[in-house]
Amino acid sequence: MDLNVAILGGGSWGTTVAHLISRNTHAHLWARNPDTVQEINTQHTNQTYLPGAVLSPKLRASDDIEDVVKYADVVVMAVPSQHFRSVLTRITSSIRPWVPVISLTKGLEMGSNLRMTELIHELLPGHPAGVLTGPNLAREIMAGQAAASVIAMKDPIIMQALQKVFSSGLFRCYTNPDVIGCELGGVLKNVIAIAVGMGDGLGAGDNTRSALITRGLSEISRLGVALGGHAETFAGLAGMGDMIATCTSDQSRNRRVGMELAQGRTVDQITDGMFMVAEGLKSAPVVLELAAQNNIQMPIVEDVFKVITGESSPSRIFKGLLRVTAGAESEPG
Repeated sequence: MDLNVAILGGGSWGTTVAHLISRNTHAHLWARNPDTVQEINTQHTNQTYLPGAVLSPKLRASDDIEDVVKYADVVVMAVPSQHFRSVLTRITSSIRPWVPVISLTKGLEMGSNLRMTELIHELLPGHPAGVLTGPNLAREIMAGQAAASVIAMKDPIIMQALQKVFSSGLFRCYTNPDVIGCELGGVLKNVIAIAVGMGDGLGAGDNTRSALITRGLSEISRLGVALGGHAETFAGLAGMGDMIATCTSDQSRNRRVGMELAQGRTVDQITDGMFMVAEGLKSAPVVLELAAQNNIQMPIVEDVFKVITGESSPSRIFKGLLRVTAGAESEPG
C-alpha cells in the first residue's frame, strides 16, 4: 500500500494504531506535546502512555496538525470525546475532499448526545466516516499478543480497503456495516465497566461480575437497537467482546474508576490522579438521557450515575441489587 494515514492523538491507543498502520503504509502521528513528538521520532518510544514498548521506526510524529493532515489519504481520530469537535474543526481547512475519517473514540459528545461519526458528518460533510472498535488493550497489542477489532463503515469498498490498512500481524481486523451498533457498543460498555469495577472493589465474586456483565450487555443491546444498531452486533467483538475485556482487565480505566469509587474516593479525586480519560464518566449522563428519550430502562447505568453524582454509594447500590425482585430474563432489572 502507498497511502498516507494521519493519526490524530498521541495517547496509548492512538500511538498503538499508528504503530500498526506504519507496518503497512505511511503513518504520520499528531501529538500535542512536542516532547512526545521528539521521543517518538528519535527514540521510537512513548513512555508516558506505553512504557516499555518499542514503536516502529517507520512511524513519524509531528505537533503541526495541519502538516500531518494536508497530505493524508485517511484521517484517524484518536482524541477523547470532549476534544473531538475542536480537533475536527482545526482540520476542516487542511483535509483534502472525500478523505475518509475513522474514529477510535468510545464516547458521546456531551450536550449534543452525538456519536463521533455523527460529528464527522456534521463538520466534514462529504467525508466517509467510520469507526474502529473492539476488545483492544493497547499494551497487550504492543506486546505482540493476538487481538481482533472491527472496522465499521457504510461504504463496503472503502471499508474493505481500510481493513487492510489496520490489519497487522496478530492484530486481525474484521468488517461490519453496522456503524451505529459498533460505535454504541464501544461507548455503552464503559459505563457497565464502572459498575463491575465497583463490585470488584467491594470484594464481590465472579458470580456477581458475570451477572453484571450479562445484564449490562442486555441493557446496552436494548438501547443500541432502539437507536438503530443491529442486535447481532452486540453479540460480537464490538459488543460482548469489548464488554468482557473492559470489565475484567486490570488495564481498563473505567473498571479502575469503579474500584476507586468503591474505596470511597470521589470522582474529582479519581480524575485528578488519572493521566488518561475514562470515557464512562462522561458517557453515563448522556446514555441515561438517550435511554429516557427512547423509553429504555437501564437500571445498572442509573446506579452508576447515582454514584458518580454522589447521590448514592457503591455499597448502597449493591445492597439494593439484592432486594430487587427478578422477573423474566428478557426484562430490565
